[in-house]
Amino acid sequence: MTSKITYTGNLRTEMTHLSSGSKVETDAPIDNNGKGERFSPTDLVATALGSCMLTIMGIAGNTHSINITGTEVEITKIMTAAPRKIGEIIVKLNVKGQDTYLQKEKAILENAALTCPVFLSLSEDTKKTIEFQWPN
Repeated sequence: MTSKITYTGNLRTEMTHLSSGSKVETDAPIDNNGKGERFSPTDLVATALGSCMLTIMGIAGNTHSINITGTEVEITKIMTAAPRKIGEIIVKLNVKGQDTYLQKEKAILENAALTCPVFLSLSEDTKKTIEFQWPN
């Protein structure tokens, strides 16, 4: 078992990662009867995409001696109304760690990001708009 989730009331949950004991709370978003005071479940899905992309880029960076320390990702989640679901996730990766990147290094990192498990697990119906910003 990976995790345990408890409904704590008021449209909130508490998730526990069983092997570490780490906890995360969720709240329903304001546009869906919640207070929006924590990540919503769909926020976590969209955010997991960025986190997964960075993790796999980090693995590729370690393998190929490419530094991405300090790289940041901005996530924008766009919901659709009928049915209510994630329609699009916009990912802006601001790659940092080196002053410049060779074309080969960019290709390695971009391929890593675009083949991360979360990216590959999301429905093809979910639009994924990905932008890489490289240092000048």
